[in-house]
Amino acid sequence: MKLRSSRIALYLGVAATCAVLLFPIYWLLVTAISPPADLRSLPPRFWPDVPQWQVFSRIAEERPMLLWLTNSTLAALGSVALSMTVSVFAGYALSRFRVRGGQSLGLFILTAKMLPATLLVIPLFGIFRSVGLIGSLWSVVLAHATLIVPFTTWMLKGYFDTIPRELEQAAMVDGCSPLGALFRVILPVATPGLAATALYGFVLSWSDYAYARTFLTNAQQSWTANLGITTMKGEYVTDWNEISAAAVFVALPILVIYLFLERYLVGGLTAGAEK
Repeated sequence: MKLRSSRIALYLGVAATCAVLLFPIYWLLVTAISPPADLRSLPPRFWPDVPQWQVFSRIAEERPMLLWLTNSTLAALGSVALSMTVSVFAGYALSRFRVRGGQSLGLFILTAKMLPATLLVIPLFGIFRSVGLIGSLWSVVLAHATLIVPFTTWMLKGYFDTIPRELEQAAMVDGCSPLGALFRVILPVATPGLAATALYGFVLSWSDYAYARTFLTNAQQSWTANLGITTMKGEYVTDWNEISAAAVFVALPILVIYLFLERYLVGGLTAGAEK
């Protein structure tokens, strides 16, 4: 009976936690499909009498949502590719090589993660303007990489630390070069860690607004989805159901990615924390 009561309490706790975590997503959907009058009603309605599902098609027709989502995808994929390329070599070097100043360099990289994005906006804007990148998605890609690389480097370092050095030594005995051992042996073993860090970088880039608002011009063809949604707020009247519908479009890709990569994410995070 005591064990059964403990299980019931555990299940109730898990159910309550899931309800709290999933309620914002549910409320976002309810806000999107509710008529504007229902959004101001008291007490609030937890499901509209007549759901307005056509709001999604209306947003897709009236706003260039597909273009904004494409720009967000390109910026996120570009920043992840650049960041992962740098982080793999940096994390592997910090994990495997013992050189003078290596620990200080690692701490310096970690300290860079603590810098707020707003502190980097002004110097990055001056650099990008001098090379003519203002208004280009490349400016957002490079700016996002400055935020992603420090964390992913340390995350991959922790994962590489859990991989036995004997694997590389055996590969080099069989004729692999150090780079060959990295690409043919270490990286395939480190797939969960790579997936977890890549997912983190993608989410960080996808959710950015500050850099996109600063570096992209007023032309809609260069906007990301988060920047485009902010333009839907009117001066006198704001259709919150349309904004919520656009937010559903933005949140849906992240939810799908998490569902497909969840096992890699959990495996990468837990393995990177072990020693």
